[in-house]
Amino acid sequence: MHYLIERYINKLTIEDINNFALKNNITLNNDELNFTYSFIKKNWQFILTNPNSFNIDKYSSYYTPDNFPKIKKLVLEYQHKYL
Repeated sequence: MHYLIERYINKLTIEDINNFALKNNITLNNDELNFTYSFIKKNWQFILTNPNSFNIDKYSSYYTPDNFPKIKKLVLEYQHKYL
C-alpha cells in the first residue's frame, strides 16, 4: 500500500494541491500553496505511519485565519476516514 501512495505522491503537482483545495472551498495564496505542497512531499510517510502524532495546529501560522479552520477540518475528516 505504501508503494501505491508513494507513486501517487511522486506524481503529485502543485496544481493538484490547488485543485483539491478549491474543490473543498479553500483558496490558498501562493505561500500557503507552496508550503502545503512541500509539506506533503516531505512528510507524507510520517503522517501515514504516525497519524496520532500529527498535530495540524502546529502549522496554523502558515495559513491565513480564514483558511486554517477549513484546512484543519479537512485534515481531521480525512484522518478519521482513512487512518
